[in-house]
Amino acid sequence: MDSSQKIAFIHDWLVTFGGGEQILAALSEIWPDSPIFTLVYDPHGPCREFTEGKVIQTSFLQKLPRSKRNHRAYLPLMPLAVEQFDTRSFDILISCSHAVAHGIIPGADQLHINYICIPIRYAWHLYQQYIKEAGLTRGPKSVFAKLILHYIRMWDNASSNRVDKYVSISKWVSRNVWRVYRRPSSVIYPPVDLEHFSPGGHKENFYITASRMVPYKRIDMIVEAFSTMPTKKLIVIGDGPELEKVKSKAGKNVEFLGFQPRDDLIENMQRARGFIFAAIEDFGILPVEAQACGTPVIAYGKGGVLETVIDGKTGLFYEEQSTECLVSAVNKFETIQGQFNPQNVRQNAERFNKERFQKEFMNLVESEWERFLLRNSNNY
Repeated sequence: MDSSQKIAFIHDWLVTFGGGEQILAALSEIWPDSPIFTLVYDPHGPCREFTEGKVIQTSFLQKLPRSKRNHRAYLPLMPLAVEQFDTRSFDILISCSHAVAHGIIPGADQLHINYICIPIRYAWHLYQQYIKEAGLTRGPKSVFAKLILHYIRMWDNASSNRVDKYVSISKWVSRNVWRVYRRPSSVIYPPVDLEHFSPGGHKENFYITASRMVPYKRIDMIVEAFSTMPTKKLIVIGDGPELEKVKSKAGKNVEFLGFQPRDDLIENMQRARGFIFAAIEDFGILPVEAQACGTPVIAYGKGGVLETVIDGKTGLFYEEQSTECLVSAVNKFETIQGQFNPQNVRQNAERFNKERFQKEFMNLVESEWERFLLRNSNNY
């Protein structure tokens, strides 16, 4: 592949800065002149740092009321919106998605690579949990929500055929891609900001968890567990729609700091005794960032965390997503804490550095482009 090939990025939305946006920022460094197509963009939001000066093409959702604050409310319109993007002038389309970005409509002479965080979780593997926690198990609203999600699943499955090459962020996601789409996918682990997340000084007598406050992250369970252990302090960082609900379950030993700038998050991670994690995550960047700070992780042993934490060396797994199991794991952790060397914990995180990610992804794009050209030439 030579530099004359024109590349475009397609991203779900750019209103918050999470793992998906961190991936896009790293990809944009490889191809800095490539435009970004996204459903909704907040030019004053946290993505401004890496999008400033770039060409950003938004969808018609950008002009709808409160779309930057409440973009998920427009889920039924998202398939239509992503299909309206005109990308005909590009040779290679790279979509980064956990929702609908992979549904871009490519031409026959365009290569479409999808770097997938997860097939739409609230339509697939978290469907029953989402319906239950949203109070949509019965009634007219339930019927309406289920019909929308049924439509999303049908569209999602059909649009999966528009992708030439799937690349998953973890082996766990790769298995989900096969389960939902019956498509194989390569695995390239996403980049972690190891430059800023680094070991600090003396460990203090508190634990930390950080997350957006949404149901599947199970911060409520973590808070409940620590509320039964009044001698152990927990610091909770993050905000979101579940914040007040989570606070209502907290004892006096649980401190909520809300949203914190990156430097403050790092400082707390560096000083913490351990990082608590309870979600079934696709990859889980926060546990890797904690390890980059030399802080061991106590995590529910399911999902992408099994690929990023080494049980007994850089962290400790517990088997059930329950307060009882988490309490037991914390108590066990304190009996073996001496075996977690901060430098060894940090070294494990270094496997996920940005330079490794960029090299692997660039090599994949080059090989897929050569394969694409060969396949097309054989069709004539």
